Amino acid sequence: MSAPRGRKKQLDLFGRVAVVTGASRGAGRAIAAVLGEHGATVYVSGRSVRGQPTTDGLPGTIDDAAEEVTRRGGTGISARCDHANEHDVEALFKRVREEQGRLDILVNNAWGGYEGARLMPAYFWKAPLRLWDAMFECGLKAHLLATYFAIPLMIESPAAKARTRTSKSPGLIVSTIAWDRDRYIGNFYDVAKHSIVRLLWGLAEELREHSVATVALAPGFMRTERVMSHAGGETDWKKIPWLKKSESPEYIGRAVAALAGDPHVMRKSGKTFHVGELAHEYRFSDIDGRRVPPFRIVEPFVSMVKKFEKIQRKQGPNSGRDPARSTSS
Repeated sequence: MSAPRGRKKQLDLFGRVAVVTGASRGAGRAIAAVLGEHGATVYVSGRSVRGQPTTDGLPGTIDDAAEEVTRRGGTGISARCDHANEHDVEALFKRVREEQGRLDILVNNAWGGYEGARLMPAYFWKAPLRLWDAMFECGLKAHLLATYFAIPLMIESPAAKARTRTSKSPGLIVSTIAWDRDRYIGNFYDVAKHSIVRLLWGLAEELREHSVATVALAPGFMRTERVMSHAGGETDWKKIPWLKKSESPEYIGRAVAALAGDPHVMRKSGKTFHVGELAHEYRFSDIDGRRVPPFRIVEPFVSMVKKFEKIQRKQGPNSGRDPARSTSS
């Protein structure tokens, strides 16, 4: 199978075992597929399974994603898991321990922080409190639980101990986040996402002696299934103005693979990066050959809220920009 456009280098991830959470679709599915493309064994976890209703009715299941990993040259294993449920998460990593005896890469991508809701710009004191519960129980907690149960396997297995002795092929924990150089991205969402950054920053200190790197990774505006569901069925995204600067989910997949294949990734431990930054450093491109620059927030959040409220006053409470478009500024 020929390499997709933009591929610069084949990384050797054969023998490496990864867990990618929230991988039924979007960034998680793409990350799992690219890791498989480089030979990794990937546990693809999430709640959407074939033959049953999917999250918010969006296309994609862990079964589809696991098959894609295998098609690309890796070994894909689907693992049904509710990442907000402690017992589900513990059982997932117990299964990995029993079947593989090791874990080299964890990618935290599960996020249920706004399922079933339209995420609109709002002042802190006007945001519905149910979003707080969702973003922390189904967002931040999902990252925390997976990391909590993954770490023992990443540092206690024979493979992990050998890694510590030789300092080769460090372990890697990546969390996907929303971030732009600590700029404010809006009330509960801001607190939840920046808490993930702080979590990995602290863990970098605890895990350094075990040769496990922790990296927070921020994509740009991705053409996920959720975003494209607002594109009116348009297949040629380049004709849609608000998608002009978007990137495919594959772009962040290539960033994660580059980190996993970097023998010096410990130098990045505890830090936060834009996908576009890593594309420049590791010299990879998106699937269309573009090297999409790092995502930047142009419009301050408060300005966005004021603009949105003005539109609502003029046109009524059900008006306003589509939430998918609101995140593209």
